[in-house]
Amino acid sequence: MPELPEIEAIVQQLAARTTGKVVVAGHLVAFSALKTYAVGLEALAGLEISGVSRRGKFIDMDAQGVHLIFHLARAGWVTWHPRVPASLPRPGKSPLALRVELDDNSGFSLTEAGTQRHLSIYVVTSPDEVPGIAALGPDPMSEDFTVEVLSGILRDAGRGQVKGVLRDQKLIAGIGNAWSDEILHTAQLSPFKPANTVDAAELHGHIRRVLSDALEAVRGVDMAKLKDAKRSGLKVHGRAGESCEVCGATIAEVSFADSSLQYCPGCQTGGKPLADRRMSKLLK
Repeated sequence: MPELPEIEAIVQQLAARTTGKVVVAGHLVAFSALKTYAVGLEALAGLEISGVSRRGKFIDMDAQGVHLIFHLARAGWVTWHPRVPASLPRPGKSPLALRVELDDNSGFSLTEAGTQRHLSIYVVTSPDEVPGIAALGPDPMSEDFTVEVLSGILRDAGRGQVKGVLRDQKLIAGIGNAWSDEILHTAQLSPFKPANTVDAAELHGHIRRVLSDALEAVRGVDMAKLKDAKRSGLKVHGRAGESCEVCGATIAEVSFADSSLQYCPGCQTGGKPLADRRMSKLLK
């Protein structure tokens, strides 16, 4: 799933390539992906794109007050076309969900791999009309995300596990499964540690440091290569069975109903393995 660093890189590239251009058409192929109906895709036609921004993991393309907003979910992606393809595939026959054509014949496609369909598209006149955006917590890279704010989040979470707190978009916007694993590894914290026992100042510093490094690593990386750039920067996530580059211990994994986390027992849990709560729904 693309998270804050990758989404920010996509936003910067889309902004550079689309701002000032006019939308010719939006071609919807996966009709279930469109979650709003009050304003149709046709409302975008003829409007000039004034900017692209990130809201948590949402991408917001503003075309003169009409917002095309999309959330890539687990398996969605953005593909840029210097020249848009001449034809569209049939619905249900390809991963294509939406193609946007611009007035210089460039454009981009939203695609989703796999059989599950979670990519979401919205056309609204205000970003707050998107429920997921209206409910977002503070952005961890914003000035508003202070040590005091994080301290309150951790305190209010009580005995809830710190991993779940980092992933909860209503508490902190933009961090997902992968980068929460990386933050906790850097902070040398067990993912199951109760949130209200975590030092907020230390965790705040690790959040900022890990995300800043990740943002720098993907700066200027073309969209098509972002997934590989992300994987190469991960030290524990997705590396179960490999040796930790910090302490040499074998990276371990805990599986859940629909996800998994990775951690280093040597760095994070005093050498003790965590219970594999395979049927837990905690981290949904």
